[in-house]
Amino acid sequence: MTNYIALAIPFFFLLMGVEIVWARRRGARLYRFNDALVDLSCGMAQQILVVFFVGALSAAYAAMYRHRLLELGTAWSWLVAFVAVDFTYYVWHRMSHRVNFLWAVHVVHHQSEDFNLAVALRQAVLSPWTILPFHLPLALVGVPPIVFATVESFSTLYQFWIHTELCGKLGVFEWVFNTPSQHRVHHAVNPRYLDKNYAATLCIWDRMFGTFEPEREEPVYGLVKPLRSFNPIRAQLQGFADIAKLAAGARGIDRLHALYKDPAWRPGDPLEIPEVSRATVRKYDPRPSRGLVAYLAANLVLAVIGTTALLFTEFTLDFPRQAALAALLLLTLLGFGGLLERRRWAVPLEVARLLLAAALAVFWLHPTRP
Repeated sequence: MTNYIALAIPFFFLLMGVEIVWARRRGARLYRFNDALVDLSCGMAQQILVVFFVGALSAAYAAMYRHRLLELGTAWSWLVAFVAVDFTYYVWHRMSHRVNFLWAVHVVHHQSEDFNLAVALRQAVLSPWTILPFHLPLALVGVPPIVFATVESFSTLYQFWIHTELCGKLGVFEWVFNTPSQHRVHHAVNPRYLDKNYAATLCIWDRMFGTFEPEREEPVYGLVKPLRSFNPIRAQLQGFADIAKLAAGARGIDRLHALYKDPAWRPGDPLEIPEVSRATVRKYDPRPSRGLVAYLAANLVLAVIGTTALLFTEFTLDFPRQAALAALLLLTLLGFGGLLERRRWAVPLEVARLLLAAALAVFWLHPTRP
């Protein structure tokens, strides 16, 4: 099975470069190094861990497909897959904003206070698992695994380009398809925009089920309760820490409510949603030094190369080398956050990471197989 996400990695960075140049020509500043670094780190963390679980995810779908209720012809299987993948994404996405334990996973994608193509890559490591139950019915209706995997990959790729502020409204195209204007609304914390525009490719589901909202006022991005951290590992875990804190402060049945109620639910009074504007909101933005930016940028390039190599060798590389490379990459991502936030543990961790990198190089080049 072709890994279309891995093949698209060079194009992701090419288009981000185009977006940066285009924004500068228009006098806009869409990227901050610290925020974009965490966006990319979260995306890499997801892809690194998917390498070890893609077999289980694929096996679950294949097992369900063996009990399929329908036999679809080739043309029908592609058509059904396109519509069904898009609809199930809408349902999963909407549920991920309405059920707290699902939101604890999905919140990772909404933590950035910027909106650019790098944000599209900011993904939660557990998303493939939370969306799996929504995908399994497609196997039962007869969508073959390869057809499903291909359509699902291209649905993900479509959603990359809609994460930009540089594209305005697109006229009649927006009657059917999701666009940057519609998705800006989805990422905004303006009260009128919350919990709107869940679409992947087709916006017809939002229009049919009453969750569509056009872009009118200028969006303010991020969370009602900002993360205020550039640690990509904390970004992945903060939602669960918030649930644990909420449950610890509740009593009786309210402890269960902390898991499955709306994310705004609180024992007693719900979370207040304040009015916001770009003039009043201040982004979390501790500035790194130029030397640190250069060091982190160089390591980011190496991390992207390492992650890409891991993705392209997921079915051919032996497990010990896979695990060693993954551990090194995850330590690199953790180090990014520590160095950006000047944590005391960051420098010792970085020294340990460099030692591990040296050991891994010896291990990788050793002529005997483990």
